[in-house]
Amino acid sequence: MFIEYNMDQQYLPMDLELDIPPGHISRVVNTAVNRLDDTIFKTAYPGGGRDSYHPKMMTKIVIYAYTQRIYSSRQIAKAVRENVPFMWLAGRQTPDFRTINRFRTERMKDVLEKIFTGVLELLVEEGYVKLENYFVDGTKIEANANRYTFVWGKAVAKHKARLQENVKTLFSNIEELERQEELEHSGDDLLELGESSQLTSEKLEQAVQNLEARLQERPKDKPLRRSVRQIRRDLLPRLQKYESQEQTLGDRNSFSKTDPDATFMRMKEDHMKNGQLKPGYNVQIGTENQFILGYTLHQRPTDTRCLIPHLKQVKDRLGKLPRTIIADAGYGGEENYAYLEKEELDGVVKYNTFHKEQSKTWKNDPSRVENWHYDAEQDVWTCLNGRKLTFWGQSNRNTDNGYQTQLRTYRSENCEGCLLRERCTKSAGNREIRVSLQYLLYKQQAAERLKSPEGRDLAIRRMTEVESVFGQIKNNRGFRRFLLRNLPKVTMEVGWISLAHNLLKKAAIDEMRHRVG
Repeated sequence: MFIEYNMDQQYLPMDLELDIPPGHISRVVNTAVNRLDDTIFKTAYPGGGRDSYHPKMMTKIVIYAYTQRIYSSRQIAKAVRENVPFMWLAGRQTPDFRTINRFRTERMKDVLEKIFTGVLELLVEEGYVKLENYFVDGTKIEANANRYTFVWGKAVAKHKARLQENVKTLFSNIEELERQEELEHSGDDLLELGESSQLTSEKLEQAVQNLEARLQERPKDKPLRRSVRQIRRDLLPRLQKYESQEQTLGDRNSFSKTDPDATFMRMKEDHMKNGQLKPGYNVQIGTENQFILGYTLHQRPTDTRCLIPHLKQVKDRLGKLPRTIIADAGYGGEENYAYLEKEELDGVVKYNTFHKEQSKTWKNDPSRVENWHYDAEQDVWTCLNGRKLTFWGQSNRNTDNGYQTQLRTYRSENCEGCLLRERCTKSAGNREIRVSLQYLLYKQQAAERLKSPEGRDLAIRRMTEVESVFGQIKNNRGFRRFLLRNLPKVTMEVGWISLAHNLLKKAAIDEMRHRVG
């Protein structure tokens, strides 16, 4: 009536591998990691102490955990004790959660990129990727930080300036009191603090030490004692705090108190529908055939300023860059175009007005410089009504990376009586434009590439390349918030999830080929 059931009976075979189906993702992970050179892991193990778990075994269980949406070290340790594929990959060894967490963060901080590159070389050898096209895009992932404990750059600057003014006023009052009392040190000036904006904690520390020396000579001077106490207990610590916050901010406008490397950004996952800023990181990845070829993390919310540092890091990691870089309008800046030209890369990169320029409304708009004629020999612009705009002056603007943009100003000789004036400008005087000729040239070249058959195909393909990968990571893998804190550690988290994604993609393609074959 029933199939025989006896828990006290020992059954054969006892090899866990026999319970793993062919083509299972754990087998893909096992094969990929086994093909890595053992010397990759030597830098993570300097020697000494008791024997460590084998780094390949630890690497396998961490990557496999990320493929199974298991990111907590405690949950990974639990799975190693209870889950058959985990037990097989671990060889029935049971590292605890502290060992797993220490391995994936501290041990692997200088090794993970080499592992990622090694697996990528495997994918190239087997023809999954060719390193010809590089589709790049970014997404924001929330940091493991309190959403309501933040520091804003403008607030720090305002409070620091107010504090500097208070210190300046306090020292002015002290000087005035000494002049009135005509004490023995009345002929000696206090330490010159300079302008309020130049006051630093080092200068204030030196000044308060001079005041303390005077207080030793005049211990009954109560106003001086109160001033020294106020500086020591209130003004100096606050100034040091503001300086520390400015150092942490760098060129950012905010940071989180619980994860100072995280910047407050606007996320797409806005459940409250109120545009709330959340602490997070800008994750930039490049793909080909939906395999991740490179990843970097940035503290800047905008993609434009992330492209060059991203490509530089990928080049250092891979030794070279794919021939063609494909990106959306968020990356279409003059500095980025110049970098692609310098590196001799083919860029299929939109700029922010590309689609608008294709409309009839834009093409018939007399105010758009793109519709005018430019005479390079005479350096003169001619508007749609035939009026000339001659060169007036030039100014330079430098970016944070040191790139210099030349902005040239042109003015119309006379706009009076122009029939298109109301549609061309709202200025009371003659029309004036300020343009970067180099940027206009880059935009023209970019438009030509985008309109070509190859460029159009790559631009359309980009929509299904990077976006699909982000969908896999954030929706299917459930990776919407970092577990670790600080930029180096969250970068490693992205490295692990990228490894897991690539091997999952490989397993899916292998299974599809097996079915077709």
